[in-house]
Amino acid sequence: MSEIKNRIDFIYIFDVKDGNPNGDPDAGNLPRVDPETGMGLVTDVCLKRKVRNYVQIACAGQAGNDILIKSKELSGEETFINGEIRKMYKEDLGIDLKLKEKAPSDKVSAGRTAMCKRFFDVRTFGAVLSTGANAGQVRGAVQMTFARSEDLIVPEEHALTICAARDEEKPYEEQIGIQGRKATVPYGLYVCHGFISANLAQQTGFSEEDLELFWDALKNMFDVDRSAARGLMSAQKLIVFKHDSMLGNAPANKLFDLVKVEKVCDGAPRSFSDYSVTIDKNNIPANIVLEELI
Repeated sequence: MSEIKNRIDFIYIFDVKDGNPNGDPDAGNLPRVDPETGMGLVTDVCLKRKVRNYVQIACAGQAGNDILIKSKELSGEETFINGEIRKMYKEDLGIDLKLKEKAPSDKVSAGRTAMCKRFFDVRTFGAVLSTGANAGQVRGAVQMTFARSEDLIVPEEHALTICAARDEEKPYEEQIGIQGRKATVPYGLYVCHGFISANLAQQTGFSEEDLELFWDALKNMFDVDRSAARGLMSAQKLIVFKHDSMLGNAPANKLFDLVKVEKVCDGAPRSFSDYSVTIDKNNIPANIVLEELI
C-alpha cells in the first residue's frame, strides 16, 4: 500500500433535478434548507453514506475494504458496532471478550489499528469505537463540509394518490384515493468542500489506493444509489488541489476562492448548463498541482 504524503483539498460539485437530495426528518422530510438564505443543504453524513454504499457494493468480499457502518438495505442484515469490535478482537488479536466486557487497556491501540485495517470507512472518515469493548477513537483522514446550493431552492410538494389496496379484510374503496405527499427540488447545484490530511492518513493507514477508491466513489456513487425520491442526481465536477508537502502550501479557502461557479442563464436555473465553472489557474501556487477528475 502506498502511503499518502501530501495534503489534498478538493471541491465536489453535484446537482439534483426533480428530487430530494437530503430530507430533513425535523421538517417532515422536506429538502434541507438554510432558513436565512433559502439555499439548499446536503449534510456531510448524507454524502459519506453514499460513499460507504458504493464501496460496500464495489468491494464486496474484499479484505480490508469492509464497511463498519453498513446500509441494512444493501447488506440485508443488522450490523452492531460493538459486535464488530468484539469480532475483531477475537479474530485478529485472539482476545475473546464477553458481551459488555472491555478490552485490556494495553490492547486498545492494537484494536484501533486492527479496526482501521479491516474497515475502509473507519480509516477514511473515522469512528468512535469506545462504546463497547473499546478500540479507542479514530479521527478520519477525509473530512467533508455540508454541500450548499449555489442559488436558493424552492422545494415543491406534490400530491400522490394510492391506487392499490393492501388489506383484503378492509373495504377496497376505503384504501384507494388516499392522498400522500412527495417533496422535490426542481433543480439545485450543490458545492461541497473536502480535506485530506496526510498526517491522519498515515495514522489510520488511509493509502493512495484508498484515495483512488474514494475518488471513484465520488464519481459514481449516485449511479448505484438511485431511488424515486432522489430524482436525477449527478456528479458534475471534482476539482483537486494537491500540495507538495504534508502540511500544505496555501490555505484551503484561498484555493477554493480560485474556483468560481456562476449562473449564466436568465431566470431560474434548471440544468448544469445554466452554470459556468471556471478556475483561475494563473494564481495557483507553483507547489500545488491542480487535477480535474470530472
